[in-house]
Amino acid sequence: MCIRDRINMDNSNNTVLVCDDDRAILDSIEIYLKAEGFNVLKAENGIDALEIIKSNEIHCLVLDIMMPKLDGLQTTLKIRETQKFPIIMLSAKSEDTDKIAGLGFGADDYVTKPFNPLELVARVKSQIRRYISFSGFVQKNTQIVTGGLVVDTEAKTVFVDGDEVKLTAREYLIIEYLAKNMGRVLSSSQIYESVWNEPSFKTEKTVTVHIKNIREKIEINPKDPKYIKVVYGLGYKMDKI
Repeated sequence: MCIRDRINMDNSNNTVLVCDDDRAILDSIEIYLKAEGFNVLKAENGIDALEIIKSNEIHCLVLDIMMPKLDGLQTTLKIRETQKFPIIMLSAKSEDTDKIAGLGFGADDYVTKPFNPLELVARVKSQIRRYISFSGFVQKNTQIVTGGLVVDTEAKTVFVDGDEVKLTAREYLIIEYLAKNMGRVLSSSQIYESVWNEPSFKTEKTVTVHIKNIREKIEINPKDPKYIKVVYGLGYKMDKI
């Protein structure tokens, strides 16, 4: 697994609240976050989490869905009445409907148990970078934005969570083409003819290699991509997040 972590961020100024009724998971996450320099607060249910939020500045919340007293979904709804910090939901449920529900209630990311603690830490870092970077962000007409990905078609730059991504010219053109056609499925032939500006003939492998390289640069986990999705048998697409 490739985990993207390109910014040397001073985590000592950032507080992560971890809320889970499983103490073993709670303590494990705390160890990994503290190893990266984060301040960590812990709660075992939604009600306790809300009380902690009232008296502390929180930069990210890692929140289990299934908890006593007040579950993660209801806790998220309460938080979103007043707070905008990122929320990463944890759940043993991996079905798309559960993920959609969590994100629909106001979560920013969704991690399925069992999870790789290092990937969770990377997601926490990514969400905090995005939260801090975009707090004062004003989108320009030349920018295409989806989630934490910003494609500037005038400056020909790509940023992920406030961090500029170094791309080759063709890698940039592929991302720009997908971004300009947000939500559309584009075949390998369409991508090749647009980017290489020549007829496509047995070019699927060439496009596949370039997409793989792009994912390595912009995704936390390239094997579970957030930005560039494959539609098997048809091509690739980028959705609005």
